[in-house]
Amino acid sequence: MNKTIELQDLGLKDYKQTWDYQEQLFKHIVDTKIKNRREAAGLKTNNYFLFVEHPHVYTLGKSGDFSNLLLNEEQLTQKGATFYKINRGGDITYHGPGQVVGYPILDLENFFTDIHKYLRFLEEMIILTLAEYDLKAERSPGETGVWLDVGTPFARKICAMGVRASRWVTMHGFALNVNANLGYFDNIIPCGIRGKAVTSLNVELGVKEVSMEEVKEKLLKHFTTLFETEFN
Repeated sequence: MNKTIELQDLGLKDYKQTWDYQEQLFKHIVDTKIKNRREAAGLKTNNYFLFVEHPHVYTLGKSGDFSNLLLNEEQLTQKGATFYKINRGGDITYHGPGQVVGYPILDLENFFTDIHKYLRFLEEMIILTLAEYDLKAERSPGETGVWLDVGTPFARKICAMGVRASRWVTMHGFALNVNANLGYFDNIIPCGIRGKAVTSLNVELGVKEVSMEEVKEKLLKHFTTLFETEFN
């Protein structure tokens, strides 16, 4: 069992390049597990946590509805954005500069074999981080991600989530709006949920910009506690 996690900050990186890299790490862990089972060897599996910012991009989950993208190909080009249909859960979302995007690529057999618990821990990491900024963030029943003012007409989403798991290995993850350009969300029905707003940490705090590095540090602190792990 290996509970340490290799942390990598990829900076600003193209979505497709990052997706391919995730798949590479994911496949390596899965292949190691298959070899483990076959040879009954005591090989350890690796765990990774990627931080990244993406250029403007819209991604649609495997069960998502394409009609939730409100732009055609020409309009996407005009917006300087790209689009990908991908293999995570969830519907459509936006990634762009000013978001802290995190991709934990973990062998959950090193931690616990419970996908529901895994998702709740990711949400809790966001909730605890936002609490440090005096924001009361919550889960919204039946809706993924992390929200503010749940159950009111002012409910708004601040963090989207979507994961894939196979053989207890995870990929994809979360996107927390920190200094995001919220105008890009006007071009989709976020996560396929109509009539709900989207927000960003800097908007909620009434400031021009929040330190992305500070947010990452807080996220990692809470992740470390929740998953009883350490980063290297």
